Amino acid sequence: METLIKWSAAVLAAAVSFLYGEWSMLLSILLTLVVIDYVTGLVAAGVSGEISSRNGLTGISRKIFIFVMVAVAHLIDTVLVEVGIESEALIFMAAIIFYIVNELISITENVGRIGLPVPKQIKQAINILKGGD
Repeated sequence: METLIKWSAAVLAAAVSFLYGEWSMLLSILLTLVVIDYVTGLVAAGVSGEISSRNGLTGISRKIFIFVMVAVAHLIDTVLVEVGIESEALIFMAAIIFYIVNELISITENVGRIGLPVPKQIKQAINILKGGD
């Protein structure tokens, strides 16, 4: 059993390394925000009486596909490097930042649905990340 666990961990680590390259702080932030968004979405749905297993499953599926798209972005960067176009993980980082901003927007929407005020500074920071003024 111990050998199976070790092999499983090694295969998982190899898969993560292939799909995402070196694990970065941006990936950790994205993972954290995805979890926070899911939890705040559940709470907001519970408060509004809209909670359902179907919506929960849809939410989990969407969260999984965020990481699928980030992996695709990393693989595109890898292909660009292989054909001689030095991308420096540009597409990978752009995808992560795109999803980080989306998660932040969703979290603030969920918090609003819960009835909690959102600090002006957080709204301003999200606006800056979105490319606004």
